[in-house]
Amino acid sequence: MKKISIITYAAIINSYIVLFYITQFIESHSILLLLSSLGLLSLVFSFLYLTTEKRMLPFFLVSFALFILIMSDAPITEGLFEGFRQMTSLIAILLIVPIISWILKEEPYIEKIMSLAGNVLNTSRRFYFGIMMITQILSFFLLFGSIQTVYHFIQGILGNRKGEGWENFKGTALLRAFSLCTLWVISIPSFVFIVNFLDASLWMSMLQGALISFGAVLLAVAFSYFEEKHYKINITLALQEEIQKAIGTQEKGRMSREVVEFFSLFVLIFGTIFFLHGVYEFEILIIIPPVILSYTLLYFLIKQRIPSLQKNVKFYFTGYLQGKAQQFSILLSVGLVIVALNLSGWGRILIDGILVLEETIPVINLLSLLPFVPMILSFFGIGPLPVLVLVGGVLQNVELPYPPELLVLSITSGSVVSALISPFILPAIVLSSENGLSIFKNGFQFNILYAIAFYLFVQTYLQLFWFFV
Repeated sequence: MKKISIITYAAIINSYIVLFYITQFIESHSILLLLSSLGLLSLVFSFLYLTTEKRMLPFFLVSFALFILIMSDAPITEGLFEGFRQMTSLIAILLIVPIISWILKEEPYIEKIMSLAGNVLNTSRRFYFGIMMITQILSFFLLFGSIQTVYHFIQGILGNRKGEGWENFKGTALLRAFSLCTLWVISIPSFVFIVNFLDASLWMSMLQGALISFGAVLLAVAFSYFEEKHYKINITLALQEEIQKAIGTQEKGRMSREVVEFFSLFVLIFGTIFFLHGVYEFEILIIIPPVILSYTLLYFLIKQRIPSLQKNVKFYFTGYLQGKAQQFSILLSVGLVIVALNLSGWGRILIDGILVLEETIPVINLLSLLPFVPMILSFFGIGPLPVLVLVGGVLQNVELPYPPELLVLSITSGSVVSALISPFILPAIVLSSENGLSIFKNGFQFNILYAIAFYLFVQTYLQLFWFFV
């Protein structure tokens, strides 16, 4: 019975995505109605796989959406059917993008890349910088999984070095690096969604986010210097000893087939996405899933790894989708809230209230206030994705004086801080499951000063840019 339920759930979710792509070519009220019905069924089945605790947030969001529709006399039926279609493209990204990680399980790509850089990453500052950069690159492929993957690699080098100081060195590099990904990495659902909904330039948003991210990486490297001094450990000496053992003189600095293969694949996948978006003006939310799916399948066919592909596909239909049930249910619920806020006009009233506050207190503006939305909500266990989806859905229908790229950076900077310091959302939880330290220590205790410095750094850029432009 359980097996039938899982297969049914997989069929509903995948039919939901396929039908969404059909609606891009065929306009039909009947198809849209069927799409909404599948969205409702997806939400119901998602609830079946969640514990009572994990059902609370989506249940609250659905109730809140109904409350808004009822209190504002907005059309409830229209709100529900439109709401269940609101997040389809984002669910497609959440469903498809992580399958690219199947490729990284096939070859020792990470080890070969680090071997290539072995001659360079031989001091604590350089190693910290390198770890942060490779984590951001891998996040294109692995999303949250980049934290676990790189942590295991570092453990392979520094496995016998233990203690809070060493875990601070490893953990802050990984958590800060992944948090910064939400500023510019195109496969991070929250980033691509907010860019799309605010109608911001993808190129400018990515370039701006990448530059801010690079500056924040340098800031993190500077912080790591003082953190190393605080713990009174000599990481450089240990690194030079262990890298020599782990990598070896034969591999160090050598360009291998795996390195060429990895970066070729990286350029092909994301180059194709940028090309289709820039030249043919396809919506970025729509083109990412089919491009990633196509290249992943092509990789296994060219490499003649059919048994491995079959194994991954089997897991996709029997175990993978269940693990996404909470994220699916939250996104579907947030979609209902967005539509309810827009139909009722409550969303515009909320933004108008913030703009009035901005006029009353000149030293603050929307750019300085927006980051606090994901920061505050993250301490209630609401991750950056549903928050950015909700805020983006509200801002989408409001005319604001700020360039959309600045709004994107403002709200995503808040998601960076929330991922750094909140003990209740996934990045810190994933890291704690690996290094055994408390979630509070990995997040808030290790990163609060860096988070404050990062917020001030981004605000300096935003306010100066807005003032002079």
